[in-house]
Amino acid sequence: MRQMTEKFLKEAFAGESQAHMKYLAFADKARVEGKPNTAKLFEAIAYAEKVHATNHLRELGEIKSTAENLKTAFEGETFEIDEMYPAYRATAELQNEKGALRSINFALEAEKMHQKAYLETKKTVDTGKDIELSSVHVCEICGCTTENEAPEKCPICNAGKDKFRKF
Repeated sequence: MRQMTEKFLKEAFAGESQAHMKYLAFADKARVEGKPNTAKLFEAIAYAEKVHATNHLRELGEIKSTAENLKTAFEGETFEIDEMYPAYRATAELQNEKGALRSINFALEAEKMHQKAYLETKKTVDTGKDIELSSVHVCEICGCTTENEAPEKCPICNAGKDKFRKF
């Protein structure tokens, strides 16, 4: 692939990915405000943006085997833990941005859980098997992610069990 086409596909992937997430957040807000049909529209278009992003990622050759995808995901989480969020946290602390600091700390602690989950899963996938998993639970406040059972209290933000979404 030529350099400019690759650059543009990467930029398009980033933009479509952001639109996907932004529209899902907008859908949540519309639903809270009692506008379920507007929420539905946001969710449908968010899905379309996901389709676009996935197509771009596929063309870039970045969707590989599950083992390779787990390695890539682990490396991404490691970057966020070791470099990205510590730098962002330092800036938020320096600028006394309490809300940003809380958001960054929530993400950093949850990323550590994600990193461990990817590492453990890759070990199993590398043997040719799938992991044993009945469910995954994610805290809607901080992103804490647990397997098989939600805790009574979130270990990151202290939210109750009722704040965990089951997958």
